[in-house]
Amino acid sequence: MPALADSFSAPSTDRSALARMVMTLLDHWQLSTEDQASLLGLAPSNRAALARYRKGEPIGTSRDQFERVGHLLGIHKNLRLLFPHNRELAYRWMSTRNRAFDQRTPVEVVSEWGFAGLLMVRAYLDRARG
Repeated sequence: MPALADSFSAPSTDRSALARMVMTLLDHWQLSTEDQASLLGLAPSNRAALARYRKGEPIGTSRDQFERVGHLLGIHKNLRLLFPHNRELAYRWMSTRNRAFDQRTPVEVVSEWGFAGLLMVRAYLDRARG
């Protein structure tokens, strides 16, 4: 599959695979439906879209959402590299309070700041990885 940034116009089969991947990731993170929607830039009450993505409906019909998926997968990659022997910590990190975010969770940062918050969390982990 081509690089995510180059895949905005990717075939719907690739975007279907992305949908399943990101929904599996959100399940591993054990986030509420509202938090899952927030991370994807959806209205908190948009359970229908989450259900469709879970079934494999193509995700990323807007550039914003497509880029969010890329950053979420990048966050996951960073967490797996930072905590290679502690998968539970890697999955729990997004909902754990963090001094770097004024004792808010990374999910709260994204919910409050939107796309900019997602970039803040990703940049924090990129720096932590070195």
